[in-house]
Amino acid sequence: MTRLPRVESRWPPVLAVLAVLFVLQVLPDRIRVFPTWVLFAVAIATVAPMMAVMLAPTSARWARIERGVALLFGALAAALNVAALAVLVRAMVVNPGISGLTLLTSSIAVWVVNVLFFSLVYWQIDRGGPTARASGVRVRPDWLFPHEGAGQDVPPDWQPSYVDYLFLGFATATAFSPTDALPLTARAKLLMLVESTISLVTIVMVGARAINIIK
Repeated sequence: MTRLPRVESRWPPVLAVLAVLFVLQVLPDRIRVFPTWVLFAVAIATVAPMMAVMLAPTSARWARIERGVALLFGALAAALNVAALAVLVRAMVVNPGISGLTLLTSSIAVWVVNVLFFSLVYWQIDRGGPTARASGVRVRPDWLFPHEGAGQDVPPDWQPSYVDYLFLGFATATAFSPTDALPLTARAKLLMLVESTISLVTIVMVGARAINIIK
């Protein structure tokens, strides 16, 4: 078995998944497209390989499982988010009497999940994933971060961590465009395009309608 000398901490993505679960549980009166247990099942399936990598940091097998699961559930979350968004838009059109609070909390849920799972996908695909980056494996980058042109202000062995991809996901969902990190590959641009589109529809159509009703 291949031995990996270094491993990036998995606590930031694990805490991000748990934080999203908490947010979704405390949001009142939102439209639930899927049962609550589905969210917990997705969270457990996503977090379990990360915990295994932390417990066995030299295991290449768990690193591959973690990467496959994160990419799979990232794609699944995007599909589920699109489905949830379609349900919200339909409810808005078919049921004009729907409350503003329901629309607002539902749109927040869709937006938060959108940011989290796209950040996980970005974290896993860029430069071969966290294990490859921590091990110093040279893989073509999908994003160019400003740190890489900062010279002496950044350590020479700097590598992006999950927090950088979380910010990338947040900025893409908020600004609907690249901010500090520039996409270099077609897949990076397509992923950001999908995330921005989901966020744009959520904020402009559903969120704005909810605020208008509440006023």
